[in-house]
Amino acid sequence: MSQAALLSLHQELRKCFQSLETNRSVWKSALAECSPLMSSLGNLAEQLRALKSVELVNTPLAQFPDLQERLQHKLTQATDTVLSRLDEKIDALQVAKDSISKQVFAVFQLYEQNSDFLDLRSCVARSAISPSIADMLEWLQDAECYYRVQSGQFLVTVLRHVQRKYLLQMLKPDDLTLMETAPKRWASLDSPSREERISDAVSQVSFFMESE
Repeated sequence: MSQAALLSLHQELRKCFQSLETNRSVWKSALAECSPLMSSLGNLAEQLRALKSVELVNTPLAQFPDLQERLQHKLTQATDTVLSRLDEKIDALQVAKDSISKQVFAVFQLYEQNSDFLDLRSCVARSAISPSIADMLEWLQDAECYYRVQSGQFLVTVLRHVQRKYLLQMLKPDDLTLMETAPKRWASLDSPSREERISDAVSQVSFFMESE
């Protein structure tokens, strides 16, 4: 076993878990800001549907020229604004996901480059302050997979960030049914158990992160 290879891998693992922790915060913040926007989208869809179902010419409001068209225009503009803000949040999720993926790729690349110098015993060895290299690599791989899939599912509802983005690309101001169901479809993408596993992994490397 090469001590230099082991130290180098430990350093890269610390760097990777730091990146994971930082970008998880970005992810959670952006995601939290998406929820009220999705609710607004559903509410706007309901208002648009209600407006379409009413003939204002048959009500006292008929005295206001073009009122129905003006209300339609106002609601459509508000919908476009919400969709635009959601798109910004999705971009933030994509950046966080890409950063995590890049760092995890780097640590696995380093491991493969030094695999000839790392014996099995050193890779599975645990201590009071450090999980094994094998455990940490598995946790990072699971986390990267989770955020990559999430990123895609916020595409299909929708396919989890790739899937969320796809959902937004599907949403159009004139597709009221899809807009009305979007909040529930969005919420269905949540995976608390996976998030909990990632939090647990970050917690288990806390002493390792401080042992530099």
